[in-house]
Order: sequence, then C-alpha cells, then structure tokens
Amino acid sequence: PKVSPVCLVLVLFVRVFLIGASISDKCARVPALVNSLSFGPGKEDQRLLLTEYVARSDAGFYVNDVRLTIAMAMKFLYMWCVVAFG
Repeated sequence: PKVSPVCLVLVLFVRVFLIGASISDKCARVPALVNSLSFGPGKEDQRLLLTEYVARSDAGFYVNDVRLTIAMAMKFLYMWCVVAFG
C-alpha cells in the first residue's frame, strides 16, 4: 500500500515531539542521581551546591519557552486527534 508523504511527515513529527518530551522527563531525574553520588568525605556541601545548580538549570526540551513534558505532549496529541477525527 502507498503511504502518503504527508502521513509520513506527520508520523515523524509526532515521534520527534515524543522523544523531546521524554528527554525533558529524563532531565528532571538528574538532580536525584547527582545527589546519590559520593564525592568523598567532607564534600557534602559541594554535592548539595551541584545538586541545586542542576535542579535550577531546568534542562529539557523547550518549545516557545515552554518546557515540553510527556503529559503536555499527550494532551497536544489528544487534542489533534479530536480535531482530526472528531
């Protein structure tokens, strides 16, 4: 069966959208990982500062200055399905 190029582009767009959202969700777990590492005796203050720095950097995938999450991506896809098939 023939696949329309528009459908192929749409599927690839959705895939990139979801991958970006999953990257943002993974970045949200990095501060907990950094906090669990051991930097040696007497380095707790530096570990705390590094953990706070990573947490406040708010890394992730942004679209128009809005952080993209899986929940936001699923809501967006749900609304487009309602528009397309509703």
